[in-house]
This record gives sequence, structure tokens and C-alpha cells, in this order.
Amino acid sequence: MNLRQLRYVVATADHGTMTAAAQALFVAQPALSRAIRELERELGVELFARAGRGVALTDSGEQIVRYARDALRAVDAIEAFSAAPTGARPGELRVASTSTLEPELTARLLPEFAREQPAARIRVVRCDGRESAGAAVRDGRADLALTDLPVPGDLAAHPLEQREIVLISPAGLNLREPVPQSALEGLRLVMPARGSARRTELDGVLSRIGVTPIPAVESNERGAWLTWVRAGVGSLMWYRNQIETVEGLAVRSFMPPITTTIGLVHTRRPLPPVAREFLAFAKSRG
Repeated sequence: MNLRQLRYVVATADHGTMTAAAQALFVAQPALSRAIRELERELGVELFARAGRGVALTDSGEQIVRYARDALRAVDAIEAFSAAPTGARPGELRVASTSTLEPELTARLLPEFAREQPAARIRVVRCDGRESAGAAVRDGRADLALTDLPVPGDLAAHPLEQREIVLISPAGLNLREPVPQSALEGLRLVMPARGSARRTELDGVLSRIGVTPIPAVESNERGAWLTWVRAGVGSLMWYRNQIETVEGLAVRSFMPPITTTIGLVHTRRPLPPVAREFLAFAKSRG
């Protein structure tokens, strides 16, 4: 048994699939699966059982994961206490992220930080929304969380940047440019599924504006949203910087602009050295 296997098991428990765990840890999925199988053989127990498209912890697996979390926290504390005098910051960086912001975290911030701090071990804790990201730092599963602001006052928040929300519509839809926020009243929208974290965030934005659009489609199949817009089913509110190909569609700003602020948050306890390094790095890029 080794620490690498324990990290792989904990990441798989957090993410629900070995593929997602491997992506969060920046390792090859076959290597992660092999390490977990070796640990299962060594312990003589099955840690995970298949559950739909993912995996779920067995009763034995739940116990092992609890012990593994305690062991990894202890190792991180020892490494932080005995940081090398050369200025290196050994230890694991655990960053929670909402599903909406995770692609940016894994595509931009974390790879750049890893190049600057090659000794750091990086793990992404995937969360459904702002509340679960906050819970991840409160219960010690993550050191920092990338999420939409504001957050409750028990968390320290560091704004990084503002994001503009735009309206993506069929090209033939007759709307002013920029679009008055009031035009959203009664407008047919492609929306995340009711009850999902993304829907809760969007409903909060609409509530602040004071408008009630018509849900034309309610689905969490993000890859199909633009397909429905192209088919003329409805329009889509989304972040400008996360728009992919919109050929044949109209992208319009709102007036006044609709923006959200994203930032890194953490508990009001001292951060491990590697987390402090990442926070300073992210703020310098914000």
C-alpha cells in the first residue's frame, strides 16, 4: 500500500468515475485503475462496485476512504510543517470547483501552476454548485474552491474576474442589440434541468433582474443546448468566454450588462503552503 493508491481511491470516490478521477489528478486512467485493483488485491476487499456509468463505494470502500482521508491529511500536515529550505512547497493542492468553472481550472490555471511548481500534487474536487464547493472546503476535502461569488461570510473570498452573460439566439429572432434585460420576460429559453446547481444559479440571476422567461427545454445535456437553439426551440443564456462554435447564431450582450464574479474561497484557517502559492498565482492571473 502507498500514498499514491490512497489518493487514487479518494479521488475516485469524490468524482464517481475512474476516468474523471484520472483527469482531476492529471494521470492516465489505466494507471489509476491498475493501482486501485492492486490495492484491492492487497487488502482482499472490493472498494468500488459499478453503478450505472460510474462506480460507487462498497461498505468496505467507505471505511477505507475515511481512513485514507485521515492519512492524507496527516501527510499533508507533516509535509507543510517540514517544507524544504530551498523554498519548495511539497504537498497536495486540492481545489474544488463547480462543474461550470472546472474546464477553465483544468485547462488554464492548474497546468500553468504545475509548470511553475512541478513538485506540487494537484487534485480537483468536482462539485455540483456553489453550495457544495463551499462544503468541500468547510469539511476539509479541499483547500480552495473556485466558484461564483458571493459566498457566506464564514468563508474568505478572493475575486478573480467578472464574467459576462450573453444571449445566444437563432439568427432570425428579432431582438434589439444590446438586448434590454426586460426582453427576457416571456422569452423562450433553453435552460438547465430544474433542481440542478446550474439551474439554481440561473434562476438566481433571473430573480435579481425580475423577469420570468418560458422554459422551452430543461436539460443538463450541455452539448445539446446549441443544437436546440439552432433548431429554433429557444435562446440560451451563457458565459461569453465559454461559448464554443456559434456559427449561424446571434450572440448579444444585455443592457445593462449581466455579469457574475468568480473567485477562490477558503475557510478562515491558515492555508497549507502550496495552497497559499496557488492563491497568489491565481490572483496574479486574474
